[in-house]
Amino acid sequence: MRNASGSLFGLAYGDSLGRPTEFQDYATIVARYGPGGPRDLEGDPALVTDDTQMMLAVGEALVRAPSITPGGYEPVLRQAFLDWAISPDNDRAPGMTCLRACADLTDGRPWQRASQIHSKGCGANMRVTPLGLMPGLTEDQRAGAAQLQAGLTHGHATGLAASEATALAVRWLADGLDPEDLVAALRDRCASQRGTYRADWLGDLWQRPGVDSPEQFIAQGWDETDAALVRVEQALRRGTLAGDPCLATGEGWIAEEALATALYCYLISPEEPVAVLGRGAVSSGDSDSIACLAGAFAGAALGMAAWPTEWQDRIEYASRLRALGDEWDLRTG
Repeated sequence: MRNASGSLFGLAYGDSLGRPTEFQDYATIVARYGPGGPRDLEGDPALVTDDTQMMLAVGEALVRAPSITPGGYEPVLRQAFLDWAISPDNDRAPGMTCLRACADLTDGRPWQRASQIHSKGCGANMRVTPLGLMPGLTEDQRAGAAQLQAGLTHGHATGLAASEATALAVRWLADGLDPEDLVAALRDRCASQRGTYRADWLGDLWQRPGVDSPEQFIAQGWDETDAALVRVEQALRRGTLAGDPCLATGEGWIAEEALATALYCYLISPEEPVAVLGRGAVSSGDSDSIACLAGAFAGAALGMAAWPTEWQDRIEYASRLRALGDEWDLRTG
């Protein structure tokens, strides 16, 4: 099935299709592309945004890290983010939270002091899917590293929880979970983890005025993520699935809404992956982040066969996407 490749390429395809529609209102997008949104890549190469760039940074740091432990992964990931920050390719209107955090990371301070602790922007989880795709990780490694990569820049508890949920959604779909069962499984995760603070991975990130304990801190993140998942359930149940998806589940500028709206766009028609991308891109909110996560979900479930073959050589960073996907697909046999 080549699930890792399917998910990585699906993320990049969604990012590319959503790039020109971000910051446009729904009516403007529909006037150009129709209600189904864009259905083909534009340009050669078809350009992506910082979403794909940072996803590659997270994934390639996983490959280079001597161990997937807090001490083994954080320094490699920190350097990958700093390399991205000064790259000449970093010209895709990156988020200010990521830029501010990277600026603070340059002096070697503990990452918890560089994290933008009040931000739960979607930059926390639009890049996390490699943590779901890498084979062989324990539950603690997958969850802890997913939260760590979010916390390096976005220190709000909901950024951490939504990032773990995003990584697990990709993992479970790649493992064959029925899409119809996905939201319920994620809500169960929210309930079971709301008192679990991964101190080995996060250190003292929880400490801030008004927070009395690490459990109180992380519970807010899981509760807000669960509330977003409830909105997905309600929107799907209503059955009025046409129109701007952001009206149903949120605009996607914050982490839990990016997860929720991407799930909504995916779960409307999980067996129609190109339609999933178009639906994510024809959204009035953070179109590229919504479409990239929706594409990651579709590709994790369906593999590379989900996507038009001719897109593989047209997408920007195709060689890096292929190298990362091939390594993990080969390891899963």
